Amino acid sequence: MTQEQGGDATTPVRRALISVYDKDGIVEFAQGLADAGIEILSTGGTGRLLRDSGIAIRRIAEVTGFPEMLDGRVKTLHPLIHAGILAVRGNGKHIEDIENFGAPLIDLVVVNLYPFEQTARMEDIGLQEIVEMIDIGGPTMVRAAAKNFDSVGVVVDPRDYGAVLAEILEHGGLDRQRRLLLACKAFRHTASYDSAIYSYLSQLEPDGTRRAADSPFPQKLALEFQKVQELRYGENPHQRAAFYGEMQGNQPTLASAVKLQGRELSFNNLLDLDAALGAVLSIDGCGAVVVKHLNPCGAATGANSAEAFRRAREGDPVSAFGGIVAFNRVVEEEAAHELAAMFLEAVIAPDYSAAARQVLARKKKLRLMQLGGAGETGRPGFDLRRISGGLLVQDWDVDDPLDELTVPTKRRPTAEELRDLRFGWRMCRHVKSNAIVFTRDEMLVGVGAGQMSRVDSVRLAAQKAGERAQGAVMASDAFFPFRDGIDEAAAAGITAVIQPGGSIRDEEVIAAADEHGLAMVLTGRRHFRH
Repeated sequence: MTQEQGGDATTPVRRALISVYDKDGIVEFAQGLADAGIEILSTGGTGRLLRDSGIAIRRIAEVTGFPEMLDGRVKTLHPLIHAGILAVRGNGKHIEDIENFGAPLIDLVVVNLYPFEQTARMEDIGLQEIVEMIDIGGPTMVRAAAKNFDSVGVVVDPRDYGAVLAEILEHGGLDRQRRLLLACKAFRHTASYDSAIYSYLSQLEPDGTRRAADSPFPQKLALEFQKVQELRYGENPHQRAAFYGEMQGNQPTLASAVKLQGRELSFNNLLDLDAALGAVLSIDGCGAVVVKHLNPCGAATGANSAEAFRRAREGDPVSAFGGIVAFNRVVEEEAAHELAAMFLEAVIAPDYSAAARQVLARKKKLRLMQLGGAGETGRPGFDLRRISGGLLVQDWDVDDPLDELTVPTKRRPTAEELRDLRFGWRMCRHVKSNAIVFTRDEMLVGVGAGQMSRVDSVRLAAQKAGERAQGAVMASDAFFPFRDGIDEAAAAGITAVIQPGGSIRDEEVIAAADEHGLAMVLTGRRHFRH
């Protein structure tokens, strides 16, 4: 039986089956169902919790006539339960079978699964304990209810309790659109669950021990992302676009950031915000970064957020116009006044003081993003890039510890030069290759990005820096194939260089540095960013 609500069939909910591992919010949800006169079937720990909370339930064993078996492995795997879930309400033969066998029709299934993935990540836990977290009855009920969404609702996420209960209380049941959305979410849930089990088991030897990590990359890569929002367009107006967030991971990210004000975020805004965020989180101390077209055009440290931004903006004030700014500390009122004094597309920071919010609120179009945390704690998963017909997968390129530097030149860098070399090296990682950056006093003063030859990147950085190159240091994301890059740097006023080394002409390059009296530091690691 159905009643029509706005032209969409609403299926009444008279009986619900509840069996959850995550019991957050379940008592309140079940109480709401019970108050609406809905019969509740339940199992094990969930049933005990509901009864102890004063909610009347009927145990699954009372329906099936069978107790739980095999230490709880078999509870809901019974024809009377699954017939009640899978019966098509409009199918006369189905309803006849239900009546003949005495199976109760189940209109709502509320199930979430054993925490397999969390258990598998735990230290010092045995294989058998992990295997016991492979839920069988739960996924079976979820899939059955999701398959029969035409007649049954299924809830796998506690965050849906409020909306589902509200609709049931208002209309007596769930409409088709709600049931379909819930079914889609349920199948996504079981797919992710099975994928996690596959990923774990595929790493085991026959004796159950973990296979030596000869490769961190699984044979089959399962990805799960949830749509955060649709975007007005992609890189260009003729391209459609959307933003998807990762389902796992709890680090501060753009997907979890909150937009406090301003225009809708665009595809290019998000790319630049990500670039700015990655760069600023690699800065030790209070820092600010200005990004334009995925490249830092300004970066600096400061005693506070205002000073850091002023110094970052001065790195290239022309390019900073219309840029994206990122901070790794709370934005205070003084910094807000500096930001409000120029045109910017977006700002992202861990947080903003109340006074800073008031100042920036006057810039109604400025996109203001609150990250809600600080500190680069590492990105989960892999770095993924689409190419024609496939996907390239690699580790994330993370900062060097810079604790094993070598100095091949006659002159060693001074303490101030070494400080700026370290700063430049960290910024260089965020600039498109071939990447050259000039830094002075922990401030970016010149950038050469994305040139086809390294010497041209040096010349571009020198042009950007102008007189500020005098006494600055240079960082290069990869080795110098010829000495010409060193010659150009020396002519611009550079006093020290940091680079990976490894060229067949390293001796020639080092000799050039010695000729000019430059100190040179080798890291042994490059940072291409294509």
